[in-house]
Amino acid sequence: MSLLQIENLHMAIHGFPVLKGVSLTVGAGEVLGVIGESGSGKSMTAFSVMQLLPEGAVCTGRILLDGRDVLDEDEAALCQMRGRDVGMVFQEPMTALNPLKTIGAQVAETVQIHARVGKAEAWARAREALARAELPEERFPMGRFPHELSGGQRQRVVIAMAIALRPKLLIADEPTTALDVTTQAQILALLARLAREDGMGLLLITHDLAVVAGMADRIAIMKNGEVVEEGPVSLLQAGLQHPYSQALLAASTHQPERDGGEDGDVILKAEGVVRDYAGKRHLWGRAAPFRAVDQVSFTIRRGESLGLVGESGCGKSTLTRALLGLEPIQGGAITFRGQPVHPAMGNEMRAGMQVVFQDPYGSFNPRWRVEKLVSEPFHLMPEPPQNARDRVVEALEAVGLTSADMEKYIHEFSGGQRQRIAIARALITRPDLIVLDEAVSALDVSVRAQVLDLLADLSDRLGLTYLFISHDLNVVRAITDRVMVMQRGRIVEEGPTEQVFTQPRHDYTRQLLAAAPKLPEGAAA
Repeated sequence: MSLLQIENLHMAIHGFPVLKGVSLTVGAGEVLGVIGESGSGKSMTAFSVMQLLPEGAVCTGRILLDGRDVLDEDEAALCQMRGRDVGMVFQEPMTALNPLKTIGAQVAETVQIHARVGKAEAWARAREALARAELPEERFPMGRFPHELSGGQRQRVVIAMAIALRPKLLIADEPTTALDVTTQAQILALLARLAREDGMGLLLITHDLAVVAGMADRIAIMKNGEVVEEGPVSLLQAGLQHPYSQALLAASTHQPERDGGEDGDVILKAEGVVRDYAGKRHLWGRAAPFRAVDQVSFTIRRGESLGLVGESGCGKSTLTRALLGLEPIQGGAITFRGQPVHPAMGNEMRAGMQVVFQDPYGSFNPRWRVEKLVSEPFHLMPEPPQNARDRVVEALEAVGLTSADMEKYIHEFSGGQRQRIAIARALITRPDLIVLDEAVSALDVSVRAQVLDLLADLSDRLGLTYLFISHDLNVVRAITDRVMVMQRGRIVEEGPTEQVFTQPRHDYTRQLLAAAPKLPEGAAA
């Protein structure tokens, strides 16, 4: 008998069907990868197992966990099951952790609630769980708070909480989406090791086929609340049969058609850029300054697409803020269209550089209609254009939307449509340079493919210049002409994209490429 057996699971919220006859199994020590896009029902399937569902949700069917039907249990029994028998790792660790409690206290709390042991025993188990999650106390004291850790370290704390009582089943819901490639590889390896050591079933939920390709035993592909294909992970090589599965695989390997960058004039130039931050104060004075950007030099030519890659903390975001004139630099020079870039530069220069952010919903005012959102950058121009409304229509149509969308609010659009609106806003001032800061990292693979096609098309039609910042090496390879690799504030490798990817010269570049999740050789739709 399987550890987890879901049979003909239907779930509706206030009568609206969300899950439609889902059937899945996970054996002890087995890794099942559940793949699907936003709205496919994969997370709701996981929440059904935990019975952590919104008000008005009704489940029918059977969810057998080690022979017991979860749907027959009362809330008291479910509370004991959560954490003790089933652990869960969420996508965003900062929302899963309490910022006011130390990491040791949060893991110990989980133990005390479910194991009913004394404080000393709970802290001992918390210490062990954190060590198993590769946060040993000698290097990561249990008195630290979440904000004192990196994103990958915070995710390890969440994993420690989930495995503290050695549950039979671990559910990991998009546990690596926001992490850079090397940290992602470490977290996936950690999850696989824990499942193997404890004989624990692992239900790994993701929208990326490449993430599960290297660690899952079986895969299940979901669409619109149904499992459309299921089988061994070898299906990726043997051949997926369902049209949706094939489309998902094709989107994962999609390469936009591009004409390539023009050999235009230099529009942005950085020469020996240095950005220091003051050291922290302590009882004996102040620590030495921290150098976030160290002697960085490069150029971007008109019509070119330049990629910037590196792990979290390498200095990418700091360099980007300096290039946009949002932060001062302590050495070197940055020029845009021949004029110096600095925090006090005029709005006209700022209008020539626009940004598309990672989270389009978070970068918009939800109270404004799309027309006002897209036209917002007009305040940077000396005089707002007389045909402002026509310019908004032109920008929306350029990204595949319509004039009717001007009257809507941002919550009325899907994630991919919101990112199109963000691109339209960046186009509205007809800039010379668009900075794309992790602009597609939060999107499903098919939506990501559509947005990359759009960016490639706009570049060819309008001669746009892009600085593309991403931790996703596959995206950078698909959309850029040249790429720079950043490590500890320095550019350690730079060159034509294909050359860097196929013939990397620096050890760090080779490490990044080795850590990136890959589909198996021969995988084809």
